[in-house]
Order: sequence, then structure tokens, then C-alpha cells
Amino acid sequence: MRDAERNQPRGRRAARHEAATPVARARSVGGPGGANGAHGARRWLGIFSTAAVFGILGTLALAPEPPAVTAPVAADSVSAGAQTLDVAADITTPAVSQESYTATTGPETLIASGTNEDWAKLVLIHGGWPLTSENVTVILQWMREENGPDNWWNRNNPLNNGHGSGGGSGLGSYADLDTAAWYAADNLKKRSFYTAIVAALEDGTSAQAVAQAIWASPWASSHYGNGANWTTSPVPIVQAPESAWG
Repeated sequence: MRDAERNQPRGRRAARHEAATPVARARSVGGPGGANGAHGARRWLGIFSTAAVFGILGTLALAPEPPAVTAPVAADSVSAGAQTLDVAADITTPAVSQESYTATTGPETLIASGTNEDWAKLVLIHGGWPLTSENVTVILQWMREENGPDNWWNRNNPLNNGHGSGGGSGLGSYADLDTAAWYAADNLKKRSFYTAIVAALEDGTSAQAVAQAIWASPWASSHYGNGANWTTSPVPIVQAPESAWG
């Protein structure tokens, strides 16, 4: 029993000694296995992450903005906004004045038609004067004063022109009416006392102005009564015999 008691304190001391034996502490140095080492790694990782974020943001700030992309417009939406113009059914096309020389009013066409109006146009064409309604009107009036509309082709010399017809008094004749038109224009252009007639024909805007220049000229010794014998009513359109055109 005493041996037991004697041995008992020793056992308690041994227990106390064993309990008092310090346990090995974790290393306080910031090494890889220590707590301070782990804390330091986390701190450097946080700093690195923050720096990486700021770097990305800086890169995005320096990058150019992409161009704006406009969505294509559907064809239906364009056609839906198109405007239309409705024209009333009773609108008519205005008449176009045909007062200029064209291929359709060339000598061949006029000769084939063969009227006194066609011959008046031939004179203007050979003279190079505007083929206006005023000019055609005054030539028709002049032809009527010389031979009358019913026999305007008399001797193939509608204006009783002495130039090139073989008759100085204007009673000569030409081989055909086209030749007569050429000589009538040539006579007006080459004689100085017909310059006022030519100027009025070149203007082509007034039959009255041309008529007054004719009255003042020596074409007819009577000067057409200084206009008293000149008729301005519309001239009947009459076709000459085909033989008069050669």
C-alpha cells in the first residue's frame, strides 16, 4: 500500500511534468509554413489583383471607340415613305410651237407638199432666216400681192422677181418653183436696198415690220400704195400643180 502511495506522487509529478511540457509553436517567422507567411501572401495577392484591375481599366480607356453601326433600313420602309403625284385626267399637254427649221421641214418635204405656204418656207430656208410664223405669214401676203393665191405659181415666179428669171421687169420665169425660191432669197440678200427687209426677216418676230420694209423698197414701183394695197387677212393655202415643181 505504501509502495502504491509512494509511487502515486511520482505518477502525478510525471503527469504534471508531461502536462507542463510546452507544445511546439508554429513558426512566427513569415515563412511559407507560418501564419505570417500566409497573411503576407494574401496581402501581395490583393495588391497584385488591384494593380491588374487598374491596368485593364487603363487599357480600355485608351482603346478607340468602335464606329457606330447603323441598322440597315428595310426596303419596305423606304418605299412606304415615297411620295407620289397624282395628275388630273383632264390635264392636257400644251401645244409645242414648231417655229424652227428641222429635218421634217426640209426642201424635199416642202416640195412634196407643194403649197404656197411650202414655197414661202423655201424662201426662208434658202435665205437662212428663222422659220417663224410671222416670217411665213408676210411672205404669203407678199405672194398674194404679186400673183394672187389662186395662181401664185404663175410663170414659176411667185414674187415676179427679175433676178435670174430673164426678165428685168419681173416678168421672167424659172425652170421650177424651188429655183424661184432660191433666186428670191438671193436677190434680197445681195441688194443693198433690201437690207431693211433682210434685217426684219432675221429678227423674225413681226410680219408688220417686214411688210413695212417691203413697202419702202424698190421691189415694186408702186410701193404697194405704201401699205394701202397690202392685205393682211389670212391667205388661203393652195397647192401648185406638180409640173411647177419640175
